[in-house]
Amino acid sequence: MSTTSSTLTTTAAQAVASYGYVPFMLIGLNGAALALTAAGAPKYWLLVVLVVAIATSFLVERIIPYDRDWNHDRADTTRDRIHVAVNETLILASVAAIPLLAAVVPAPQLWPHNWPFVVQVLAAILIADLGITVVHLASHKIGVLWRFHAVHHSITRFYGLNGLMKHPLHQTVEMAAGVAPLILIGLPVDVASVLALAVAIQLLLQHSNADYRIGPAKYVLALNEGHRFHHLKWAGIGDVNFGLFTLVWDHLLRTYSYDPTRRFDSTQLGMAAKPDYPNGYLQQMIYPFTPGGGCTLTPTATASTNEAQRTGSSDPGSKYRC
Repeated sequence: MSTTSSTLTTTAAQAVASYGYVPFMLIGLNGAALALTAAGAPKYWLLVVLVVAIATSFLVERIIPYDRDWNHDRADTTRDRIHVAVNETLILASVAAIPLLAAVVPAPQLWPHNWPFVVQVLAAILIADLGITVVHLASHKIGVLWRFHAVHHSITRFYGLNGLMKHPLHQTVEMAAGVAPLILIGLPVDVASVLALAVAIQLLLQHSNADYRIGPAKYVLALNEGHRFHHLKWAGIGDVNFGLFTLVWDHLLRTYSYDPTRRFDSTQLGMAAKPDYPNGYLQQMIYPFTPGGGCTLTPTATASTNEAQRTGSSDPGSKYRC
């Protein structure tokens, strides 16, 4: 193959990835999950869809990387895979437990079973999005929650698997806030199963190291362009863009932030107050329970104030990560 042909092929692949990645994940794979579940397919097919989503994420991050350095291991790949395995297992277990929960806490059967299945799933996503967003915001304001949420914010590279790099206790609290209201009104297991997959796909997209294009949708959907601002390391500056699926609640809560001129790199990610946050999986499980697992704002006060001035933020870190 000539150099010209190779260049054209690469350019074509990049164009397809840039504009096709998000529709494929959001519409294609979630659509496949909807179709399989509605047809009564065994639930393990949803795991197959998840594997396809993860594989697609890794492939696209190499075709159109936002930052090529973020594709390289930093002694964190194995740890992140453990996070994914543990947290996905917990999500699957929670879905499997729904019939038991329904038996223990009888629901009033308010769920709209007569709605089209796709509408039921979309309604579940919107309700879960609100609950998860509220707990996410609270986790940046309440010290005991931040201790566990800090595990997620310790990352210094931004790629798909980061989405499920969470302390299992914090993930449990977040998911409970999102799903408990649904269970209390009779959430069906089939809807919960598709919702669980949608959450995983969304987290892959939201933390993706892919320079994809979504146009004006970036102001509404909680994808990577907006979520990078949430991972800025300075106290107070990252208190933005809390939504999991949408940015609707952030617009309403005035926590939305976006600057199209901003370029991110690893020096801006992580936690300025704790640059030496533990990197190993077991260490990250234990650290929130230790005296040092809280936060300290004093070392980052100057940096936070400077960053606030640069971005025009009115909060240089008076209440963040403490």
